[in-house]
Amino acid sequence: MEFNVAELAEAIGRELPERECLVFRDRRLKWAEYLDRTRRLASVLRAHGLGAHRERAELAGFESGQDHLALYLHNGNEYLESMTGAYGARVAPFNVNYRYVEEELLYLLQDSSARAVVYHSCFARTLAKVLPSLPALELLIQVEDDSGNPILDGAIEYEAALASATPTPMTAEKVGVSPDDLYILYTGGTTGMPKGVLWRQADIYVAAFSGRNPEGEEYSSIAEVVEIAKQRSPAKVLPSPPFMHGAAHWSAYSNLLVGRSIVIQSDPVRLDPKDLLATIERERVSALLIVGDAFARPILDEIEQNSYDLGSLRAIITGGAALNTSNKQRLMERIPDVRIVDSIGSSESGFQGQNVSTPGGAASTGSFMPGPGTCILSEDMTQVLEPGHEELGWFAKRGRVPLGYLGDAEKTKRTFPVVGGVRYSVPGDRARQRADGVIEVSGRDSVTINSGGEKIFAEEVEHALKSHENVYDAVVVGRPSERWGQEVVALVKLREGTVVERAELLDTCAQHLARYKLPKLILFLDEIVRSPSGKADYRWAREQVEAAPRG
Repeated sequence: MEFNVAELAEAIGRELPERECLVFRDRRLKWAEYLDRTRRLASVLRAHGLGAHRERAELAGFESGQDHLALYLHNGNEYLESMTGAYGARVAPFNVNYRYVEEELLYLLQDSSARAVVYHSCFARTLAKVLPSLPALELLIQVEDDSGNPILDGAIEYEAALASATPTPMTAEKVGVSPDDLYILYTGGTTGMPKGVLWRQADIYVAAFSGRNPEGEEYSSIAEVVEIAKQRSPAKVLPSPPFMHGAAHWSAYSNLLVGRSIVIQSDPVRLDPKDLLATIERERVSALLIVGDAFARPILDEIEQNSYDLGSLRAIITGGAALNTSNKQRLMERIPDVRIVDSIGSSESGFQGQNVSTPGGAASTGSFMPGPGTCILSEDMTQVLEPGHEELGWFAKRGRVPLGYLGDAEKTKRTFPVVGGVRYSVPGDRARQRADGVIEVSGRDSVTINSGGEKIFAEEVEHALKSHENVYDAVVVGRPSERWGQEVVALVKLREGTVVERAELLDTCAQHLARYKLPKLILFLDEIVRSPSGKADYRWAREQVEAAPRG
């Protein structure tokens, strides 16, 4: 059986109305309240003429027959309410990077053909600048915050809109929702322009929203989903990255749709480790989602400086960027009984595998046990490589995969090739699978450095640099070289108050890498720019390298 996300939320909310669903600051929503608010938002969207206009069977994989809702928001209950409510109106919501400047925001809203936007008041001024160029953007819903910005002309206020709407159930019978309705996720654009990845809701539910039962099988009915949600303890989960990052709202939906409660830290604008750890302590959070070293390092620094009761925390899940082995060990040493779950996937594949580290065991980075449908395609994409094959192939996924990229037939064809009559997702990571089934992921091909005929993966050099105890952060890119074609350049931020010589860093790297992979240049910077989700911004890094003197 296949499912629509809003219909699943309806079923769980009706069965567990008094169970706590979402906690943000002083707002504690039970499932009955959450369902009421999402139903009302769905009614607001439908009342303004938004919905589905062409069914999936009429469309190519890169086409959408639905209206699109931009989510220009910080984390908060409004983000998840807007997603669920949009699904209940057969409108496809999509993520907006709230750090975008005017030009980038205009590109995204034009590329997506957005007809509506839900936005925090703090973004009103930037949005106002691009509105004259967006005649198709008809519905503006403004969420009040502490910015003090007035409501834009023609906009409606979020809470007022909900209060005046009718809470119509979001079911196939009432409003025609379908498993074919779209889920849209825009890529981060750290290596190129952001692209909208189109999924059927039925597919993303299985691929990233915990759409499998405890035995690993796809659910056979909504009744089975509800029954398992009733049986699970109402544990609390805190996805700390911005919800505009796929891993964060995947975590939220994966837990909401099994009856757990989502907790949001009080400060959603920046990573404040004091606020984050205090929230975990106060709410007795059992699972925390972070994004690699960019989140782990400041959290560890705060734990080591101040005392927190983190005894409730049983799992730290990391995804979207690498978590260094040494930081995994430090986390397990400082938080009793916690396990580290290193999850890998992408906007174009959903979940692909995980690496679990437990106290007392060995920790590793870059190797994963594959999830359902995960495999390795040969470099020429003509066959699936069996475990133990020596070739470095493409990290791929089959089964529940996206339909394509919005409006881009050619990129859809390249990223989702058909091999032997089977459609695959090939987002661009290179990997090989050992004979024991473990997959070793080398890194993204788009940031591979070709030096002297050898391929060097940026991530492997970054891992080596960050193994030095005084390296706080590092990003690696290539730059043109007359001798080598490309050469490795490292951008490094040291821990405050430390000094590390270039030779010392190279010696550390040489313990993990062949000599030809070592950086030819190391730039020591006061700050490394990353996206709000913690991912490396390789475009920014290349700009710094281009501006650096040679010699």
